[in-house]
Amino acid sequence: MNDDALKWRILGERLLLRTRVFDVTGRREEAAEGGIGGEYISLKSPDCVVIMPEYEGDFVLVRQWRHGAGRLTTEFPGGVIDRGEDPETAARRELLEETGFAAGKMTLLGSCSPNPALFSARFYCFLAEELTPTGQQHLDSDELVEVLRMPVGEVVASCGSEDFCHAFMGTALAFYMRHRGYAPPDGSPCGKYGE
Repeated sequence: MNDDALKWRILGERLLLRTRVFDVTGRREEAAEGGIGGEYISLKSPDCVVIMPEYEGDFVLVRQWRHGAGRLTTEFPGGVIDRGEDPETAARRELLEETGFAAGKMTLLGSCSPNPALFSARFYCFLAEELTPTGQQHLDSDELVEVLRMPVGEVVASCGSEDFCHAFMGTALAFYMRHRGYAPPDGSPCGKYGE
């Protein structure tokens, strides 16, 4: 089957729910060759950034309450890209706001969808290097964030544990390992992003 036969057509869309964070829409769609279709849910939210700040052999991390999971998590800093803002500008802003670190060098490691079955948004992962600590966070009024440092290897080993349960962590670490030239056991190369 070719790609054109796998594509679906959007016949219409209606807003089901508007929230502060995302809109829930119902989309009437049908398969390109007809025969199957229906209404499918799409969550529309702004694109976001995840930043991997590397400082003196450590990652700079944030620990905060996550309302959806109802628990504390340790993760890379990140946040929503503001309207009209490019991803790198958002990454620099979020890093400074959440951690108080300014980045001299910012490298885009990759971009993907958190869950293309439901979400329209993309997230962009940046490696932040040549960091300068300012000693001052600029948090939103409803943010409580603890900043901590942890050796890179310890973060990799902790990925997927209870405290490091955010799926963006695993994706970000995969981008990081590709960027650093990690070679799989079969010896096949991992290309750099954008190649």
